[in-house]
Amino acid sequence: MAKSVALILLNWNTPKHTERCVATIMQYCNYTLFDIIIADNGSTDNSLSYLKKRFPNQHIFIDNKENLGFAEGNNRALEYSINNGYTYSLLLNNDTEADEDFLTPLVNHLDKNEDVVAVQPAIYFLHKKDKLWNGGSFYNTILGDTYFKNSKGRQALKAVEEVDWLTGCCMFMRNDTLKKTGLLNSKFFVYYEDVDLSYRLKKLGLLHYLPTSKIYHEAGASGQQKRNSEGTQSPIIHFYNCRNKIWFLRRYGNALFLPFIFINNLIYYSALFCYFILRRRKKKAAYIIKGIREGLFTPLNTIWS
Repeated sequence: MAKSVALILLNWNTPKHTERCVATIMQYCNYTLFDIIIADNGSTDNSLSYLKKRFPNQHIFIDNKENLGFAEGNNRALEYSINNGYTYSLLLNNDTEADEDFLTPLVNHLDKNEDVVAVQPAIYFLHKKDKLWNGGSFYNTILGDTYFKNSKGRQALKAVEEVDWLTGCCMFMRNDTLKKTGLLNSKFFVYYEDVDLSYRLKKLGLLHYLPTSKIYHEAGASGQQKRNSEGTQSPIIHFYNCRNKIWFLRRYGNALFLPFIFINNLIYYSALFCYFILRRRKKKAAYIIKGIREGLFTPLNTIWS
């Protein structure tokens, strides 16, 4: 019997995370439902060789040969999923782990709800397993802010909820819908590519948060660096976050609330820039300026061609 789910993991110089993720999936999830596709984004630490030796003849490996970013790196595996006839694709960050079968509830939910095109589980912190990291993702139309709920009160929620967007940390989608919407926008490289895809998916159906399914997320493993004058977070993260948020707002922001969106984001990025200057994190400050410039002045028809 053909398996219905392509479970996609993107690896970039983090083979130990991928190894632990795969191990927990194989331990707890119903393996008759899925194939694991591991796409390596041009790792420089022999990740691909290590993982192939660790899981010989067990999973599907794709060598992207270079760092294509989160968007295009995952797209190569999504293309494989679609071209090989899988019904569903699951994007899953490789710094996640499971302690139960989180996949079967997601499959059952889409099987039973034809009007739902994509769904995500509850996502808890890996090292603080009683603390919710993402309990559904939303968009503040007036202020132009994307956010996800993670307050303690959300942990008691057991009902399905319609959401504005899904996190690429764990995003379960119908392949038939992806054929119509297109895949992740590679121009984003990383950050907000999941929000953009969610907004295209929403045109064809509902997006759901399913709290009865759960995983655990370390959060930000690939964006960490050794502590230096810029801190432990890679400076370029701020460029992609800033630029891509502005791109998203230019396409999806409500023109009626543009003054509020402008003021809100001006205050935020001005404060962030001043903070970096005061902390002498010059690269991060420079990336904020570069992100704003490219975010505002890149023609939209070159982003969404």
